[in-house]
Amino acid sequence: MVLFAVATFAQTQYDIDFTQTRVIKVSGKTTNKAGHLTFDGKDQLSMVYSEPEGEYFHVEGNKVKINLDGKKAELNADKVKMVKLQRSTLLNCISGNWEQAAIDNNAETTVEEANGLRHVIIKAKGKVSRGGYSSVDLTYRMSDGMLVKMILEEANGIVNTYEMKY
Repeated sequence: MVLFAVATFAQTQYDIDFTQTRVIKVSGKTTNKAGHLTFDGKDQLSMVYSEPEGEYFHVEGNKVKINLDGKKAELNADKVKMVKLQRSTLLNCISGNWEQAAIDNNAETTVEEANGLRHVIIKAKGKVSRGGYSSVDLTYRMSDGMLVKMILEEANGIVNTYEMKY
């Protein structure tokens, strides 16, 4: 259910439910999660999970706070390069600034538009930096630039698929 979704030229705000499917390619293990995402269009992101209850991922400026898969941490993105890359990639992809996400991940992009959707594929050019993504697959609505689906593939073969529930 969408409570509100506002698109502007430079930023997008979200207050929306989402689902997440995590696949570990090596083992074939799949985990399904669900939650609520809020994003202020700049550097405040909150993903609070209802399934499993109590898990969260928060970005508050340069701070990243997580409680995922039994691991809790509070990290400073300015001090940990891997966290900085993951933080900036997420914020840029969610806000629609996929060009910067591609630059940050030393990647090439392919963009296709059809049926009212913009499909962006970001593929790493070479070796992936620790914390970077080998592939990012994004789908946005062309009418308002809102993110519909985001697939993040880590170099270690873990694939996270996020789908927004409009």
